[in-house]
Amino acid sequence: MTGPSQNELSVARRPAAEADQSGPDLATAPATRTAEASGKPGMKARNGGIDALRAAVTLLVVFHHTAITYGAIGGWYYKELEPSSSLGGMLLIFFCTVNQAWFMGLFFLLAGYYTPHAYDRHGTAGFARERLLRLGIPLLVYFFLLHPTTVALAQTARGRSFISTFDYLVTHGRFEPGPLWFAEALLIFAALWMVFRATRAPRPKTSPQPFPSGAALLGAALATGAAAFLLRLIWPVGVNVAFLQLGYFASYTVLFFAGCAAADGRWLERIPDSQRRTWLLTAWVAFPILPVVALLAPHVSWLAGRAEGGWNLQALTYAFWEPFVAWGFILGLLSCFQRRFAQLKGIWPNLARRAYLIYIIHPPILVGTALAWRAVAAPALVKFVVTGSIACALCYLAAGLVLRIPRAALIV
Repeated sequence: MTGPSQNELSVARRPAAEADQSGPDLATAPATRTAEASGKPGMKARNGGIDALRAAVTLLVVFHHTAITYGAIGGWYYKELEPSSSLGGMLLIFFCTVNQAWFMGLFFLLAGYYTPHAYDRHGTAGFARERLLRLGIPLLVYFFLLHPTTVALAQTARGRSFISTFDYLVTHGRFEPGPLWFAEALLIFAALWMVFRATRAPRPKTSPQPFPSGAALLGAALATGAAAFLLRLIWPVGVNVAFLQLGYFASYTVLFFAGCAAADGRWLERIPDSQRRTWLLTAWVAFPILPVVALLAPHVSWLAGRAEGGWNLQALTYAFWEPFVAWGFILGLLSCFQRRFAQLKGIWPNLARRAYLIYIIHPPILVGTALAWRAVAAPALVKFVVTGSIACALCYLAAGLVLRIPRAALIV
């Protein structure tokens, strides 16, 4: 069976390699493991607000990729509309840019938050097995099955055969992790955490440290922005190394290990109201700066350059804008969801339980949903809302079916 040429498939391969760096908190324990388990050594009780936030932002990931389908900037398997200066296009671009500033950081923060307790509960060997099970197996399934399936499905829009494209990808080893790059990153961070715990001297038990001061958070934001700017001189946004966009990893690293540091004192569950207000205000003040700079750049010579990276003011603005927006949005949302969701009711327990699976399986479902009505003429924003909503519903239902498979719940 013959397949498309490598050049013909380059457009299909790029989205997975250049995909926006987004994903859920893959490393937390299933939401059904509730506070009653907290009696076990090292077990951290579940938090309804945090689980609800994780689930809601996972659905935001689906809408994020839907926005790219209909005109936002970013890599994705199927793009019905290219980015444009139309009102709809600009709104979708801004939507994805703002998402990228904080939601990935939130997931890394949450992953780090549950890591020390998981390590204490399982021990070194058990922790390694648990991470390989929950992160490694889904990564392999996506790499070898879901990625070629999604690429082959997207290529049907170009009139190519699903079977021949899938066969070509498999026989020529065209495999990539797609959105499961996040599982790859968490495996690396988990290994770093195990090395750290194995090499540090045991500390005497002391009272948990208080929530970081405003000055500490400001210093972390400035250091993160500076590190992001420097990283992007070497690896601009969009450049992948081993499927990872290292240009984003300044904030990812800071927030993952901040989550680890926050675990003992339960900082994420005890956010001072003064800090929440200060940083939420900071985020809203910083919020319009990047779009204003982007709108002025074509008309102001000293703003010339690429925001993705380089010695220019746009790249500097983007690098520092992200942590100042992220800190405020993350603290604000953590506080809001924990006030709203002391207990999960209605659809929320199931949604929280299925969030990881929704993230894993959403690419082929989203692509299939978009393809199903691609011939229908409708504004980009209408297609964005309808396609994203249907894809979320289908992912929710499909995740429920997968969880009925014996032993699937042990992995996801």
